[in-house]
Amino acid sequence: MGLRKPFLLLAMLAIILVVLVELGSGLILGGADASGALGGGAHDLGVDLGDVSNVSEPPGRGIAYLALIDVIALYTTGLFTLSLIVPDRVQGRVQGVATLIGSIILIIVSFVLAIIAFVELMIMVSLFLAPPFGTIVYLAIWGFFPVGKASVIIGLLFFLKLCWAVLLLVAQPRFLQNKGLVALVVTTLVCNIVLEFLHDLLPVILVSILDDIGAIVFAVVAIVWGIVLLVGSIPSIVKAVRVSGALVKSAS
Repeated sequence: MGLRKPFLLLAMLAIILVVLVELGSGLILGGADASGALGGGAHDLGVDLGDVSNVSEPPGRGIAYLALIDVIALYTTGLFTLSLIVPDRVQGRVQGVATLIGSIILIIVSFVLAIIAFVELMIMVSLFLAPPFGTIVYLAIWGFFPVGKASVIIGLLFFLKLCWAVLLLVAQPRFLQNKGLVALVVTTLVCNIVLEFLHDLLPVILVSILDDIGAIVFAVVAIVWGIVLLVGSIPSIVKAVRVSGALVKSAS
């Protein structure tokens, strides 16, 4: 069965929307007033914050860090799409080098972001476990996470990712034989579910901590995928070099 190009292009559009929503999630989630909800949460903890005002919701890191994984899905789908206009011979020579460079960048960026999230997590936990003043500072900065808004965004992302996977399958059923692609689909969907689970696991005043834990996990997963891509790119580069060398010899 041949490749159904319209469905592949729609799959490309779906995964582009996924990454854009994830990268822009901070603008959607953060900044809204959380004074009332924060005051109620602090009262449940037995902490008196007095007159709470001008407290904004923290945007969190979990959803944005999902982009570290989904950018791999975007890259993979992009390669499928480029095959529509770029000859296989040219793409085969460039793909290995592009994957090598991209995987190194992904590993470095994911590692740096994992460290940033870990440091923030340590600060949050330290403050929360240092009552009363440390707890008050924690509540003032991270005490109210917009769980409802985050749940809507996570649901939208899950729907778009399902659309992406189904559209790829409709475009070419043989994609199902690609174990790496299937593993990537499962990985991103499971990470989506894990983040929703973390957001619903504990009271809202602790969700920022769990969201940071999720972000660290996603960064680690992205590093693992980066290593897999890095190792997988080496045979392609070696093959391209051998082909180029053979062409040079035949020309001379």
